[in-house]
Amino acid sequence: FPYLKMTLEEVVGCNITDKKMDTVSQALEELLVAAQRQDCLTVGVYESAKLMNVDPDCVVLCVLATDEEDQDDIALQIHFTLLQAFCCDNDINILRVSGLRRLAKVLGEPAPVDNSEPRDFHCILVTNPQCQPLKCQALKDVGNYCEESRCKNQWIPYLSLQER
Repeated sequence: FPYLKMTLEEVVGCNITDKKMDTVSQALEELLVAAQRQDCLTVGVYESAKLMNVDPDCVVLCVLATDEEDQDDIALQIHFTLLQAFCCDNDINILRVSGLRRLAKVLGEPAPVDNSEPRDFHCILVTNPQCQPLKCQALKDVGNYCEESRCKNQWIPYLSLQER
């Protein structure tokens, strides 16, 4: 009975290939750059929470980013839990990623000067204004990835952004 040796992931179809992950990671990076160019990006946990409170319908994607050193930050984890719940309640695609340095690089963040605080890339929202909606393949690709993940009961998909 060869079918007895199949893993649960094989049965359900959750084993997404590395190539697919790379494609989605690249699409996410393209989407963030395009959104930034069109002023459709909100960066920062507090800024994101404010925007979602005022106009949740304009948000099409919520990216929550952490690295290993953030795992013990209880306040950040609480914010993430609240943001995730809000996104689920409002049908907003949500994606967890690691690689804060890569995000900063993709978004052209200069190195901090003197004692200046670096921007908070832990939460990034992509908005889609009704007057000039974002129409890019990258948004569709990331949205499809989130939808596929939900179909496989992985409600909050995860990506690891790699330095290039």
